[in-house]
Amino acid sequence: MARVGVDVGGTNTDFVLESEHGVYFHKVASTPRDQSEGVLKGLVELCDRAGIRPNEIELIVHGTTVATNITLEHDGAEVGMITTRNFRDILHIGRHKRPHNFSLHFDVPWQSRPLVKRRNRIAVTERILPPSGEVETPLNENEVLDAIALFKRRGIQSVVIGFLFSFLNDAHERQAKSIVEREMPDVFVCTSSDVANVMREYERFSTAAMNAYIGPRSSFYLNQLQKNLISEGFRANLRIVQSNGGISTVETCSRRAVTMLMSGPAGGVIGGKLEGLSCGSRNMITVDIGGTSADISTIPDGQIKIMNPRDSYVSGHPILIPMIDLVTIGAGGGSIAYVDSAGGFHVGPRSAGADPGPVCYGRGGEEPTVTDAQVVLGRLDADKLLGGDLLLDPELARRAIESKIAKSLNLSTIDAALGIIKVINSNMALAIRSNSVARGIDPREYSLMPFGGAGPLHGVALAESVSAKNIIVPIAPGITAAMGLLQTDMQYEHARSLITSLSKVTGDTVERMNRVLEELISACRRDLEQDGVPAARHNFQRIAECRYHGQGFELRADIPAGEITQDNVSGIVANFHAQHRLDYGYAFEDGEVELITIRAIGMEHVTPLKVASLEQAAGGTIDDAFLYRQQTVFDDGQTLETPRYDREKLKFGHVVPGPALVIQHNSTILIPPGYIAQTGEFGNLTIERSN
Repeated sequence: MARVGVDVGGTNTDFVLESEHGVYFHKVASTPRDQSEGVLKGLVELCDRAGIRPNEIELIVHGTTVATNITLEHDGAEVGMITTRNFRDILHIGRHKRPHNFSLHFDVPWQSRPLVKRRNRIAVTERILPPSGEVETPLNENEVLDAIALFKRRGIQSVVIGFLFSFLNDAHERQAKSIVEREMPDVFVCTSSDVANVMREYERFSTAAMNAYIGPRSSFYLNQLQKNLISEGFRANLRIVQSNGGISTVETCSRRAVTMLMSGPAGGVIGGKLEGLSCGSRNMITVDIGGTSADISTIPDGQIKIMNPRDSYVSGHPILIPMIDLVTIGAGGGSIAYVDSAGGFHVGPRSAGADPGPVCYGRGGEEPTVTDAQVVLGRLDADKLLGGDLLLDPELARRAIESKIAKSLNLSTIDAALGIIKVINSNMALAIRSNSVARGIDPREYSLMPFGGAGPLHGVALAESVSAKNIIVPIAPGITAAMGLLQTDMQYEHARSLITSLSKVTGDTVERMNRVLEELISACRRDLEQDGVPAARHNFQRIAECRYHGQGFELRADIPAGEITQDNVSGIVANFHAQHRLDYGYAFEDGEVELITIRAIGMEHVTPLKVASLEQAAGGTIDDAFLYRQQTVFDDGQTLETPRYDREKLKFGHVVPGPALVIQHNSTILIPPGYIAQTGEFGNLTIERSN
């Protein structure tokens, strides 16, 4: 079986293909206007490289930024909302949180850039009552029809239905949805209970509204890509990476586009975790640096963390969808350096992207970028990027930095280029600390793993900034995220709010918990069966989302195997205490623990990607890997004649002393003076101080 992972970034699209003949890597420029163009181009070229026909590929796993880009560019669908009378302004009021507690100047995204304009939020008569979900007031269908007539006149492209307490009883939402689908068959329609069937009206409505906002364009892209693949002779099953790190079908992701918001970064975290485990490191800080952004995640004890619901915001809007815990900042090879009107020196978050790209690409870019600085400093050689497929122009980069930065700040061109690198590294180090130190994690106990095309040029400097234990560079840094996609499980999640105290459970409570859990597992099982997964490959995870009484948000705790009883509820409580201690450094062992939500995850585990072990060096030198020497400027300002080595010729056990550059097709690794890099069994490079 041949399978392909495709990761679309802001600048490049990365590919990895595994077949019976081996593992093949490829990289092409992204096509922001239509991501499918770059995807198809790269797939055809990759098949040629691997010597296989398109119809021999059985599986394509795709990580995409389509949904994310819609939110960043604020160009989603015109959305209409049908909601409970007197509650149309929930999306405007929010939680009355200030984005910045002590700032007098701030933006409130859910008010300044609403997902649904107020005039398009139409209230209708209906009411569901807590805690049982009984119907107090039936849905007024005539008012729903009036709302639909208004939507038609206004050219509404997407409709979201969000009713009060629908997580207890979604009958009215389903009723309204059927009317909208009948009267407006060509619009995208979703309900809050379909998207996030949990408590918290504001967050649930916001999540559903986001799904409606990004849904039409996202689903069009996925379905169009599927059609284009077929027209090019590809018959593979197309699977899409979700924010939780699992994969799902085109149909499911088209219906619940909100699950793809972190599709792009998820593959990198998974790939980084598995690369770390392969060389015996269970504590990892992954730093995925591409052309446009840097995605940072902390992996304690080999476990990928899911973001706390209170922290899961996308473009300023709360999203109640499980997401891998990571921080994304505008820092990459394409990040633009500039001096503002007050003389302030900045790097990012604006990016040159793939078109026109950095100035050194020679495609019309005029603003200097991080990549241009690396070229000027001699850390990227003009004829080695992408194996010589992309030729760089150092003189263009030098002139851009000199005219735009150096003259404005009265610096030499070299010092200006070093300044660009130091500013971008500082920005990324702050983000690393926010995802580690600020959460009680000591980076000194963690290996830092830089990847993405630009990552290994920054790895040592970032590790020094946060005092990481060492640096581990994956076998294919520029393709690590794509490799992670091929190791992502098929995954479906279903959740339901069930609010009760676990400190004083009754037989009725336990019975409800078991009933809800079985219904959720059955829903996961149906999803897996519909996707053709045989029952023998079904795996289920059972989760209780809990909090201490009085807390605002909950944490995940595993539910022990078997039927829940009054006697073993204590196992859930103990798991919650342990998770709270892991996240915050303490636990209230005597505190009352509340169950808020029960969640079930249905999975099919995939076959791990097979990476061949390297030939043993057996005491040989690295002379065979030597390419040439060239002047390179390091962070301390030293300019040294620095050797270049071909990574493909390094063997297991080879040691590369710094200063050195290790060059491969998809990335360049910088080893400063005072450091050494040792090649591991599966090609990973571990970089440590030499003294």
